[in-house]
Amino acid sequence: MDSFQNPYGSKLNRSQSLMSGLEKTPPTLNKPTHSRSSSTASSRHSRVSTVCLFHQERVTLTKNQHQHIQLTISTTKNYVEMSGDNSQDLTIPGICEGYLLKRRKWPLKGWHKRYFVLEMGILRYSKTQQDITRGKLHGSLDVGLAVMSINKKSNRIDLDAGDILYHMKANSHDLFYIWVAKLSAHRMFKKNEAAQVHNGFFQALSQGTSVPGLAQRNGMQDTVSGNESRRTPSVTDSAAEYFDASDGVLNGSFSESESGLSEGTTSNSEPEEGHASATREYRASISKTPNCVVPKNTGRRTTLAAHCPDNAQVGLMQILYNNIGKDLSRVSMPAALNEPINLMQRLCEELEYSELLDTANNTQDPYQRMVYIGAFAISGYATAHYRNRYKPFNPLLGETYECLREDKGFRYISEQVCHHPPISACHADSDSFSFWQDQRWKNKFWGKSLEIMPTGMVNVTLPRFGDHYEWNKVVTCIHNVLSQQRYLEHYGEVIIRNLNSNACTCKITFVKSRYWGSDTNKNEVQGTVLDQTGSVIHRFGGLWHEGIFCDTLPTPQCIWKPNSQPKDYYLYYGFSSFTLELNELTPGLKPLLPPTDSRLRPDQRMLEDGRVDDCDKFKEEVEAMQRERRKQLVKKGREHTPRFFKDVWLSNGTYWKVREDPGFANTNNLELW
Repeated sequence: MDSFQNPYGSKLNRSQSLMSGLEKTPPTLNKPTHSRSSSTASSRHSRVSTVCLFHQERVTLTKNQHQHIQLTISTTKNYVEMSGDNSQDLTIPGICEGYLLKRRKWPLKGWHKRYFVLEMGILRYSKTQQDITRGKLHGSLDVGLAVMSINKKSNRIDLDAGDILYHMKANSHDLFYIWVAKLSAHRMFKKNEAAQVHNGFFQALSQGTSVPGLAQRNGMQDTVSGNESRRTPSVTDSAAEYFDASDGVLNGSFSESESGLSEGTTSNSEPEEGHASATREYRASISKTPNCVVPKNTGRRTTLAAHCPDNAQVGLMQILYNNIGKDLSRVSMPAALNEPINLMQRLCEELEYSELLDTANNTQDPYQRMVYIGAFAISGYATAHYRNRYKPFNPLLGETYECLREDKGFRYISEQVCHHPPISACHADSDSFSFWQDQRWKNKFWGKSLEIMPTGMVNVTLPRFGDHYEWNKVVTCIHNVLSQQRYLEHYGEVIIRNLNSNACTCKITFVKSRYWGSDTNKNEVQGTVLDQTGSVIHRFGGLWHEGIFCDTLPTPQCIWKPNSQPKDYYLYYGFSSFTLELNELTPGLKPLLPPTDSRLRPDQRMLEDGRVDDCDKFKEEVEAMQRERRKQLVKKGREHTPRFFKDVWLSNGTYWKVREDPGFANTNNLELW
């Protein structure tokens, strides 16, 4: 049979028929582990069940093409009943396989053609069908542990299993619907399988007997899924079987240029093997190296007034599920989920290792100078390693923050210059460098993971050589965001260019951890300095939370290593010593600050003092006041004008002048709280 009539009225060719599971899989492909007879029987059941799924879906779409695709409880109930079992049905759904477009997560270079196989609830993929046959996998995912979201307009399917996140597209509506239906069937199979294991386990416990094969069965599932540890789906995992986020929200959240499509190009899709082995050597060298910079006693505080609140019981799941597919920067969070600093202070944290810029400004060789600039770009990510339980405050429009550090030789000023979209601008200068950036974020919640995508460029100038360096930032992803086992990952490429010289460029890769890799391989970073011809002059690498080593310098050395965390840092939001000092308000400093400075913001101070309930109440009032100010501006036909930054978000140079004379106490200031 070369084709068959599908429920949508159009014919599918043989390859599409194979993908639907309505025709037996070719003998050249991997077979299920069950016997031939059970395979034949399950194939019959799969035909009936799949048609039922298609029929239910077709009815929904025919009534209203703009309604959500509802392959939820009603659909899966029919699937179970058609299989002839009124309890959990463990009939293995038919295999589904074929080419889909997959959005490359490392290093974020568009959509690429990959071959997927869905078998026994495990979705595997590789570059080609032949690679799958040879067992050469690029990754695998247990669909029973994943939250699935769909976008009909773009034929897109997103699977989020917490530590694994796949974005896929089908080339046609027919293939899209087939994959959605088959994924639904396999997800239900995996959930029923897990439920039956649990039922058998608890029944055995109640009878005081052992459970034959239980450990072996769970072990098989863990091995096939390619992950070191898995857990049975919980109520949290099943709370959102399907959703269809607003097409406008999803399509507007990424730059999905169709020119990025590839028929299978794999350049830069994996870390360089030679450099990966070098990274292991770098790490060994870094571990033997004492901290490059010994923190000085600054005379500032070393703890906060109160420990961080326990937010384990906060209804984060409900908050996030209510905002799936939306920009979370516009969502108000309970105070217990915040840390007592804001996003502008977070930008200041990137200057914790400003001595790297001092070193660069005193380095004659332009290639070596670029190595230190690259190390500085990496160092700004280090503090995030201990910061996955809380989020910073969103600054109010017009809010400011200054940081004057005589010990480090720089002064820093930032201002919230825009509210929609939220944009924070900052500028720092010293005798050795100038540093500035305007930063905005796009946040996307996929069901179990939260991606933070920064835009805007970081700029550094070195006065001694007239260099002007510019670079981008990479994506940050918080995995397992709904559980206490959440962890943070950075991935993507940073390209550093000297806008005043083309002598060299720098490419830094934050390597996305392999799904089957161990924890020791996480947070890997690889850097190269290239000359005008593209030849590698320097290589450096390591782990972004442990340090960076360069073995191509005249004297191979650790060029950066983070400072040790303060005592009991886990009780104080995971803050570093530098971060602990950011919100400190000394008596002598208070009269010099404008009333818009973050250190004077009452709700943030209340949280730092441990007054969480008071913080929640005042936070709501402050946000309501901000909405009212904006409403009044719109009514007058006006827009907010930043005070210390120009419209291209460069410093206008007035902050420190006004601070000195006449002083902020003698000027007109915004009333934000």
